[in-house]
Amino acid sequence: MNQVLTISCKLKVSDLQAAKLDATLDAFVQALNWVNQNTPKKIVNAVKLQSLCYYEVRARFGLSSNLAQQVCRRVAGSRKVAKQKNRPVKAFKAGFVTYDARIFCFREKDWTVSLTTVDGRERFELAIGNYQRGMLKDSNPKSATLVKRQDGSYYIQICLESEPPQPQDGDEVLGVDLGRTDIAHTSVGQHWDGRDITKVRDHFANLRAKVQHKASKGTRSSRRRCRQLLQRLSGRERRFQSWINHNVSRRIIETAKSIGASIALEDLTGIRERTNQQPRNKTEQRRSNSWAFHQLRQFIGYKALSAGVKVVAINPRYTSQTCHQCLHIHPDPDKSYRSGKGFKCGHCGWHGDADFNGAKNIQSIGLLVNQPGGSWLSCEITGGLLKARAVPARVSVG
Repeated sequence: MNQVLTISCKLKVSDLQAAKLDATLDAFVQALNWVNQNTPKKIVNAVKLQSLCYYEVRARFGLSSNLAQQVCRRVAGSRKVAKQKNRPVKAFKAGFVTYDARIFCFREKDWTVSLTTVDGRERFELAIGNYQRGMLKDSNPKSATLVKRQDGSYYIQICLESEPPQPQDGDEVLGVDLGRTDIAHTSVGQHWDGRDITKVRDHFANLRAKVQHKASKGTRSSRRRCRQLLQRLSGRERRFQSWINHNVSRRIIETAKSIGASIALEDLTGIRERTNQQPRNKTEQRRSNSWAFHQLRQFIGYKALSAGVKVVAINPRYTSQTCHQCLHIHPDPDKSYRSGKGFKCGHCGWHGDADFNGAKNIQSIGLLVNQPGGSWLSCEITGGLLKARAVPARVSVG
């Protein structure tokens, strides 16, 4: 399975080139919406779509042959996705054009790209840093997407396709417990405290509340400025989350690779729906729902693929309630040995960090995936009524 990474590169554009790009962007989105509105909605095959409207698209919107084909492919692809979600494709937003190898070319010797526009071929210099240069070095990209951002700048998102290395073999597993108090806690003791992050998120939430209150009582112009400010605040918080998740995921991958281990993570699908059923105040509910755990999981996944590190998803049931030393669970279903960040086992007496305990349990279940038929998990409740030995843990692999 090949891995596709997208490298976002800013373009240096003159006024004349900007006019050509704007004309191409406008023609492309108009063609998308025209094809979507004037062809049968049930057609999701790009070849059939192209046979119906290819010549009409070229004549109406002045697009080149390949750009007209890109229009048909984009509409067909969007319809396939919409069909899976059981909803129609209503309209396409302006601001992008997709390219393939015939109408896009990257040249490393002068760090430029060549793009086809409605007014001929144009070459643009890339305004990029060392990271982008390192990723693009010795590459031969086959596709890209031109994007115009709200500030008027132009970016080319270059898709790099590569074959990742084979996952490293080994019996070691690094368990990773994701949470809110600690963003992540590993089975080797690494952890990333979430308290400072919570302060930043609360700061953004308070700012949004003040701006929304002001907008509700302001004039027409002040409401417009408040909406613009809310968009900027949303962008800043989103970039902050992404920066944190990138750093945490990178450190986790580096640790796993250094010890030759696979990574075991909890499968947290549907966690928000389940936790929202619990009685909590609005502040706690916002804190729980606003952090991008899914993004962190995705970052770990694609970085692990590039590094040749295997990632397995395990069932999270009882990982936070079980003692990793003796595999004992509190006999009363309404009680737990965990209290906040602390965990004290009533069976063997082990006490320590609750997130570290969860990470060790995740590691143990991950070992079952790496070593099928090997050691079994067992639990023993000595208080009296229930004893269970040699009971395999239920594991889901993703």
